[in-house]
Amino acid sequence: MAQPGDGLTEEERGHKIVIDGIKAIYRNVVRPIEEATKFENFTSNTMTDDEFDAAPMLLLVGPYSVGKTSFIRYILGREFPGQRVGPEPTTDRFMAVMYGENDKTIPGNALTVAPGSPFGGLKFFGNNFLTRFEGSIVNAPVLEKLTLVDTPGVLAGEKQRLNRNYDFDQVTRWFAERVDLIILLFDPYKLDISDELASVILILKGNENKVRCVLNKADQIGVQQLMRVYGALMWSLGKVFDTPEVLRVYIGSFWDQPPRNPDTAPLLQSEMEDLLNDLRELPRESAINKVNDLVKRIRLLRAHAYVLHELRDMMPKMMGMAKKQRQLLDPQAMADVFRTVYHKRHLPPGDFPDIRKFVRVATDMNFSEFPRVDGSRLKNGRLMEELDRAVDADIPRLMESLPGMTGAGANKMLKNARDAEASAAADEEGYK
Repeated sequence: MAQPGDGLTEEERGHKIVIDGIKAIYRNVVRPIEEATKFENFTSNTMTDDEFDAAPMLLLVGPYSVGKTSFIRYILGREFPGQRVGPEPTTDRFMAVMYGENDKTIPGNALTVAPGSPFGGLKFFGNNFLTRFEGSIVNAPVLEKLTLVDTPGVLAGEKQRLNRNYDFDQVTRWFAERVDLIILLFDPYKLDISDELASVILILKGNENKVRCVLNKADQIGVQQLMRVYGALMWSLGKVFDTPEVLRVYIGSFWDQPPRNPDTAPLLQSEMEDLLNDLRELPRESAINKVNDLVKRIRLLRAHAYVLHELRDMMPKMMGMAKKQRQLLDPQAMADVFRTVYHKRHLPPGDFPDIRKFVRVATDMNFSEFPRVDGSRLKNGRLMEELDRAVDADIPRLMESLPGMTGAGANKMLKNARDAEASAAADEEGYK
């Protein structure tokens, strides 16, 4: 643990205390429950210490040719190894742009096993994905405190499905769960949200608080057209993002030339500076973001564990186990199980998994072997008690180490996050 005289500022010291604390909570409490309940099969694979220690990450998502690569060059102030720019789809891979003294590219397989790499969990997606994942190591000061992740441009129709022989949706979800900010880029001539892009946006569900939109290449149009384009984009986003808050949309032209239209240049320059300021704040907010993501993960895990417990209890002791399991695998029957757990355990509806995905994964498992929350695999309930204590006491106490964060402030922040997500999900799931 950092101590006075260790060369760290008060803010850096508080950040380290929080990160070290949540790493210990995950390692000693959360991960054992995840392993006992096969959480990674249903939701998300286990996390590593390197993921907690990683610099803040920014994920770029959008159709092809909206300027994702130019956006990265704008942030870096220079070109970077492995960049590909063109009017047609040029980025067919995920690329992590990271800091290093010597410019180079690192293949995906090597990057997942590199010391200190936060990308070790990606090895579970197999070689088909890893051949389309690489690291770009760049000697750019901004990358000392920020990692940028570029994604393949969203394609239309069958190309989106056929040209990628790996699970694009699951990989995107893996990154969305772990990054600090998600930039969704559009340009004035690609405002329509296609079915494919809407599908990608759906993958971001549960991480809407991280999403910011950028209307790029906005210097190509005049003031009146810009107003119409901005309104059309907000209307399209409102149809896809089912959130009570309006998404923040930045307007700019993120490339190596100043805005070309003098009528809109002052607005664009102001908007672009606002976005850069938000990116500069990411390192300061990283500890809170990681806490928020861990608390969200704990809530999902808690509901998951109680659902498995209920399914185990509903199985007959001797005869008829196979028949009973088939009955429970019916989506409507499983919805009834979720509803029972919801009422019995007083859990927010938004903490429950997607029923269809849960049923699909559970089909290959034996319900009679699911752990009970008061069983030996979960230390007769002690691990679940420690899980509750982590959210209610341990994590808020850790957050007091951050400058300006009191115990009441930490509890209020976590409660607001819980209430907002639970309220939004309650209407959608209908467990009440």
